[in-house]
Amino acid sequence: MSTRARHICYFFDYAALSMYSLGSALAYSAYIFPAEWVNSTFHHCYIPIAVFNTVVSTSLSCYSRFLEMERPRFSKASRTLAFVYPYLFDSIPLFYRFYLCAAESCTEAAILVHYKHTIFAFLTCFIFASHLPERLAPGHFDYIGHSHQVFHVCGIIGTHFQMEAIMMDMAERHNRLLPTSLLPSSLQTLGSMGICMAVSLAVIGLCSMSLSFMPEPLHREKPHGH
Repeated sequence: MSTRARHICYFFDYAALSMYSLGSALAYSAYIFPAEWVNSTFHHCYIPIAVFNTVVSTSLSCYSRFLEMERPRFSKASRTLAFVYPYLFDSIPLFYRFYLCAAESCTEAAILVHYKHTIFAFLTCFIFASHLPERLAPGHFDYIGHSHQVFHVCGIIGTHFQMEAIMMDMAERHNRLLPTSLLPSSLQTLGSMGICMAVSLAVIGLCSMSLSFMPEPLHREKPHGH
């Protein structure tokens, strides 16, 4: 695969991850919000802000690839921030429910599953940022046990728990929240996803056209025979 094709594939990967954060926000808005926050100002602004975060996440993560050669640490930090910030914002209602549950000793079954998802989410971020375990033993985890592999495994397990918790909340809280909550319509849901998809494709197109301005990696010259 050429360097250009590799970058473009990463652009699409980043856009998909950003869209995932919007999907989480849509589900959280409908079923995860604390009852006290339903129809509040924050609840009404939650999805529009999530749409904005998705656009920023795609833009920042794609832009970070242009910094890899000259400022690799800043590139890594920018890319990590691009995905951590939307997750933290999406999880504000969930974190508040954690607080309420700890304060009131709640017995909601879904909370335990949300805890599991959150643990794996933070573990995924930690492994992505730390490059463990290959940092401790370079060359020993090139094929099996590499941090990128562990990162994806933790992400998949975390997503499983997230979906399970959302479905549990949907079953347990639907009738309780429905009278007071305005669930997003199909048009609103598809509209939010469509806007983000269109903007993400535009960002990918712009970044792809800008690849010609990216500094080429330095290749070590082969020694000449004497």
